[in-house]
Amino acid sequence: MGQKINPLGFRLGTTQNHHSFWFAQPKNYSEGLQEDKKIRNCIKNYIQKNRKKSSNRKIESDSSSEVITHIEIQKEIDTIHVIIHIGFPNLLKKKGTIEELEKDIQKEVNSVNQRLNIAIEKVKEPYRQPTILAEYIAFQLKNRVSFRKAMKKAIELTKKADIKGVKIKIAGRLGGKEIARAECIKKGRLPLQTIRAKIDYCCYPIRTIYGVLGVKIWIFVEEE
Repeated sequence: MGQKINPLGFRLGTTQNHHSFWFAQPKNYSEGLQEDKKIRNCIKNYIQKNRKKSSNRKIESDSSSEVITHIEIQKEIDTIHVIIHIGFPNLLKKKGTIEELEKDIQKEVNSVNQRLNIAIEKVKEPYRQPTILAEYIAFQLKNRVSFRKAMKKAIELTKKADIKGVKIKIAGRLGGKEIARAECIKKGRLPLQTIRAKIDYCCYPIRTIYGVLGVKIWIFVEEE
């Protein structure tokens, strides 16, 4: 019987780090988790609402490239530090965007005694992140591009990044077929059982006119 585990949780504490840094009493721990979830959902919803829809541009200049790889939350006694790691921060560079985002988060969190500090950090190698590749595939499929062609283009983008292996798996009603199936494409090495191997992973849903497709991407970055 096969036993599967999330590659990120499997390597947590070795090659993967926590995205939340704070301490709380056991009775207040659940409230802290809910607060983190509200902050992350508020940021993602804000970016989705302010995206500009344009399908004739490249991924670097298109609004679909505003992809958040991850959000770090650091809590102190009187301050909440939020670091947004994003691939192409074109939208968040506009004047007044950070202030407006801080107001939205303050309304959701209701933290009167805590200040909110938001910082934007651009990802150095965006095509090294699986979430950006998954968003690129979603953008291609919504424009009626063949799923095989979209997967091959995504793997070609990884050539710009220094990685050792990549695997893309997409499942659902591919091409509008009535029977759902899964297709997979792989390039390079992918040692999933090696803990010291740093592997980034994401699971991304894509909503199409035929239904929801699921995309899973594994990227073998390096081995320590």
